[in-house]
Amino acid sequence: MKRREFIKVGAAGIAWAGMGTTAGLAQKIAGRRETARKVIILGCDGLDFPLFTSWLKEGRLPAFRKLLAGGSLRRLGTSIPPQSPVAWSNFITGCDPGGHGIYDFIHRDPKNYFPVFSGTLTEDAKRTLRMGNVVLPLSGGTVTNLRKGKAFWQHLEEQDIPATIFKMPSNYPPVDTRQRTLSGMGTPDIMGSYGICNYYTTRVLDINEDIGGARVHEVYVIGNRVDARLPGPVNAFKSDRPEASIDFQVRIDPVHPVAKISLQGQEFILKEKEWSGWQRVRFNLIPTQSVSGICLFYLKEVRPEFKLYVSPVNIDPASPSLPISTPESYARELEKRFGPFFTKGLPADTSALDNNLLDEEEFLAMDDLILEESKVMLDYELDRFDSGLLFYYLSSTDQRQHMFWRLLDPSSPTYDPALAARYGNTIRDIYIQADRILDRVLGRADKNTVVMVMSDHGFNPFYREFNLNTWLKDNGYHRLAKAWRGGEEPFFENTDWSKTRAYGLGMNGLYLNLRGREGEGIVRPGAEADNLLHEIASKLEQTTDPRTGRRAILHAFLAKNVYQEAYRDSAPDIILGFDRGYRISWGSPTGRMPREIFTDNKEKWSGDHMGAPETLPGIVAVNLPVRADYPALYDLTPSILALFGIDRPPEMRGRSVF
Repeated sequence: MKRREFIKVGAAGIAWAGMGTTAGLAQKIAGRRETARKVIILGCDGLDFPLFTSWLKEGRLPAFRKLLAGGSLRRLGTSIPPQSPVAWSNFITGCDPGGHGIYDFIHRDPKNYFPVFSGTLTEDAKRTLRMGNVVLPLSGGTVTNLRKGKAFWQHLEEQDIPATIFKMPSNYPPVDTRQRTLSGMGTPDIMGSYGICNYYTTRVLDINEDIGGARVHEVYVIGNRVDARLPGPVNAFKSDRPEASIDFQVRIDPVHPVAKISLQGQEFILKEKEWSGWQRVRFNLIPTQSVSGICLFYLKEVRPEFKLYVSPVNIDPASPSLPISTPESYARELEKRFGPFFTKGLPADTSALDNNLLDEEEFLAMDDLILEESKVMLDYELDRFDSGLLFYYLSSTDQRQHMFWRLLDPSSPTYDPALAARYGNTIRDIYIQADRILDRVLGRADKNTVVMVMSDHGFNPFYREFNLNTWLKDNGYHRLAKAWRGGEEPFFENTDWSKTRAYGLGMNGLYLNLRGREGEGIVRPGAEADNLLHEIASKLEQTTDPRTGRRAILHAFLAKNVYQEAYRDSAPDIILGFDRGYRISWGSPTGRMPREIFTDNKEKWSGDHMGAPETLPGIVAVNLPVRADYPALYDLTPSILALFGIDRPPEMRGRSVF
């Protein structure tokens, strides 16, 4: 359906007191609905209730204070586990993971114990291009959103109530709807990954060889010129499936810290420490097929060493090779008005900061580009918003807390006093930025507009790693085929499945090696499985860190006790709820097994949200009274429907808070 043109009915003068909360809120006019009540929702990823309230009390969040003058602030209960794709799916559907089928960033194929992405399924067809976990449907093939349950904007559509859903996480590819939607977290780069940057340097010795999320290329400066290649998607039109690529050249000024980059007939000049604008690139596959993408260049250093960063190649919104919006024309409409924009689901390159390809200042400069782009597009949507619902998502609140918690917290293993002096207020400042964005919204909202700000979870420090599969091995639940070989083999390469009763996979999940479900299962369903689950859960909850004497896991949840039944069979058998300061280790999600059960987290990624839900409350702030003292994410969904007079669907677990 083409973009709606809403018909105004002159209902703006109706007062709040006369509107109620469940009925009489929309009129049928010429086959469309103009809603007397409008709803604007700001989804600020990761706003933490304790941090938020401390800065609110200090007077640093005046727009929130204005919002709450006649409304309510509540702790918002997050999901089990509090991972972003799980939490946002709770919000989208009004269900818990048992009702929508998303349990983690990573699920597993029970037949071969191999990790798979939780959110999408790709299927090849004749003459398709596979990009990592993604199929480009050039001539057949599909990409399917695996989330079950109906999205709240689909319920609105059934009542002909318009909605614009801007970068909703866990909605790639966008579910079928006539509403305007743009996919958010989960949208891949052109390689089909969560984001792979490219880094060109004459000094590769400084770079760790095993970098996730980045490719490091050794280059040479010959006659003040660097020749390099930008990799692209796999070319499945050719039998050997080579990677498509683009050659480019960098010519360095012999005197000044300046370089000219030549790329597919385009030329642009960068000073040292300067970001380019978006550069459009096209990967040719065969004479009749090519794939378009967009990327940013950053000239980090000219001499004495050459260092050039190129962002992950985003899907080009002017010519998207994968579905990123509904209708398809929506992404093109935005690109036509604003030019190229970030389409990768989590646009900030946290991996580049973690691996020292970008420093703190450079990372924040990139995230500022993302933030400014979001503000401009928000203004555009606010200018034309006159009916129904507008949802807008902010990623920077989450990404900056992940990366800068270490400089807020002297207890962090990676606390650096010198960096803290410069960047210790980064998290506080992004909350202030969120407040200023709210002020933009309040400036456009009339008295008939419900304004809600919500977050999917809070944040905790990440001091210590817990190696789940090492714990299972040391406690006799997981057996190795050969002697321990260092523990860094991924994907259970050294597991003896004929003697293994349990394994950990994903960020919070533990599975029994169940007979009839797993490919080489040995645990009998029924009493044997139930007894084993209770035994493992009890031991996990009693496990203490020998360094601190504290329990690492507050709750080992049994899926059958916390999830709705519809899709519970696909869930992990146990979901780990970590205590504050603890999280799963970096290697555990893919089956690695280091020697020690507990280790320090040495990464810049120092804030996290994989804990027990009660340690990670988000927020909901709204200019209406809220009945519930401690609502949950899935309660917001029927609450949104209730604002438009729509009854709660029976499949939803949540209840309206209004």
